[in-house]
Amino acid sequence: MNPAHATRIVEAALISSSHPLTVKDLQLVLGPDASTEEVRGLLTELQELWVGRGVELVHAASGWRFQTRPDMRPYLDRLHPEKPPKYTRATLETLAIIAYRQPVTRGDMEDIRGVTINSQLLKQLEDRGWVEVIGHRDAVGRPALFATTRQFLDDLGLRSLDELPELGDKLVDRLEDRNLFMPVPDLLPNKPSNVASPAWAEASIIEHGQTSLLP
Repeated sequence: MNPAHATRIVEAALISSSHPLTVKDLQLVLGPDASTEEVRGLLTELQELWVGRGVELVHAASGWRFQTRPDMRPYLDRLHPEKPPKYTRATLETLAIIAYRQPVTRGDMEDIRGVTINSQLLKQLEDRGWVEVIGHRDAVGRPALFATTRQFLDDLGLRSLDELPELGDKLVDRLEDRNLFMPVPDLLPNKPSNVASPAWAEASIIEHGQTSLLP
């Protein structure tokens, strides 16, 4: 197949798809003669063709997709003025614990945060598609083990957990930059005085001398 024509086919498939496409998906679109190397080459070429435009081709956890660039958000928000979901700091701290310490139980999270975690908080993250139960710990009561999902990585534009920002880079800031949540104050009582606050992460999540994940 003519390379230029193959590039147009891949481009059309990606733009018209409602979800990310894998290399195997694109091989199916191109036909049985398309090799993995050829498809990857076409994707690289497409990425270069779209450099400098308002839309970019990215490789997320679930596959390849076109998406608007972050710097276009202020302008696109004028067409879609609805606000992103609101999450409390407690919710985001819990999400950070799961992301960096997974798999973890609810008890693990409570030990780290120093407060009881409301089951509704975890349900909110599950409903958002960012966390899921992947098993149960072999302990009394067989507590559920929570981990992040592919959707979580896709929403952050990451291919794997290895690409998570360093703790000092503030995962919460990245979520806010991508317009994935609007922070709101916690409606729960303040933490007991004997529990470490804003730097709660230093005691448990941060084990290698790094600074706190959250401001």
